[in-house]
Amino acid sequence: MFRQTLTKIPSRGLAAPASSRAFTTTIRAMSEGDTGAPPRTGGQGDAFQRREKANEDYAIRQREKEKLIELRKKIHEQKDHLQKLSDHIDELTREQGGEHN
Repeated sequence: MFRQTLTKIPSRGLAAPASSRAFTTTIRAMSEGDTGAPPRTGGQGDAFQRREKANEDYAIRQREKEKLIELRKKIHEQKDHLQKLSDHIDELTREQGGEHN
């Protein structure tokens, strides 16, 4: 049944030649090493692939390093802010006579 439905040609003339179809579904066939071919599994790869991976890893490490520096800066600013608030609370407490230091 399924085979028969695939081989039937529409009788209304809806079949268009392959060159005039707007959308086709063809399988891309790439051999190993072609541009856009998926990488081989296993093995070390060629020098270009190793160099590219090293460059990408370096760039990622640099971005992470920059993010860590920014986070440390924000932590330092927060600690300074908390210290100022703590000093202000201590000052207010002393002015009102709450603590006798």
